[in-house]
Amino acid sequence: MLQQYNPKNENIQVWVGDRLYPRNEAKVSVFDSSVQGGDTVWEGLRVYKNGLLHLDRHLDRMYESAKALHFAHIPTREFVKNAIKQTLEANGMTEDTHIRLTLSRGEKVTSGMDPRLNQKGSCLIILAEWKPLVYDNDSGIKVITSTQRRNGPQFLDSKIHHSNLLNNILAKIQANIAGADAAIMLDERGFVAELNDTNLFMVKDGTLYTPYANACLHGITRGFVLEMAEKHGIAFREKDLSLVEFYNADEVFATGTMGELTPVVAIDGRQIENKADSNLRSQLNNRMHKELETHCEKL
Repeated sequence: MLQQYNPKNENIQVWVGDRLYPRNEAKVSVFDSSVQGGDTVWEGLRVYKNGLLHLDRHLDRMYESAKALHFAHIPTREFVKNAIKQTLEANGMTEDTHIRLTLSRGEKVTSGMDPRLNQKGSCLIILAEWKPLVYDNDSGIKVITSTQRRNGPQFLDSKIHHSNLLNNILAKIQANIAGADAAIMLDERGFVAELNDTNLFMVKDGTLYTPYANACLHGITRGFVLEMAEKHGIAFREKDLSLVEFYNADEVFATGTMGELTPVVAIDGRQIENKADSNLRSQLNNRMHKELETHCEKL
């Protein structure tokens, strides 16, 4: 499933540093940490008619990630929100928009790994594009299991939402070659962690399950689904889950800002039954949309 270029994005304005630039002029230095080592944190935001969904939760995660990586001279929350507002207004975007919000450690005085070389402060990048949901939530997706393992906290803690995504990219390459939409990544013990780009849930006998957020990203949509399950009396558990459990699930679905709640219809050639009497994904998806207004922020 390949995202398509939208001609509406040809002349968008992109925020870099402290102001907007036309798309073809929006650039960072070759000395920027994003180029030197993928030394950045990022968030994916979605714009609905009611505003930006879970904006403060995304910003909380960005600031926590930047603190963990010991970034210096980080722009204030007020500055970031104002920059997002200016970017959306400049592009006339009020819905059907995805924002890639990136914060780099900034520009170095000379090439090198040492963060002390970054003496100009962090660099904020706001890339807003007209973009539909990445997955078709009617037809669902087919996935395979990757040999590429997801990092655990003993290697690189997934609670740092960083841009060093090579292990995820390698998993996606395997999915591409296999003709699948995405790849399941296991943790170092062999339990399911997540897909290469989204979190995973399964349903069995009316109970909702999802892997512990140890080797997987603690996704904003993942957390929202768990909150809705608790609020509406849906039984749920976080636990170590094996591939065999996913193969034999009544339902499997992926969650993420770019795809909302997407059904998984096959794993490694095993068809997921998606039983007619098990419709938790549809219930949760409908409830999420009903509650969007209370979780969106207008700038």
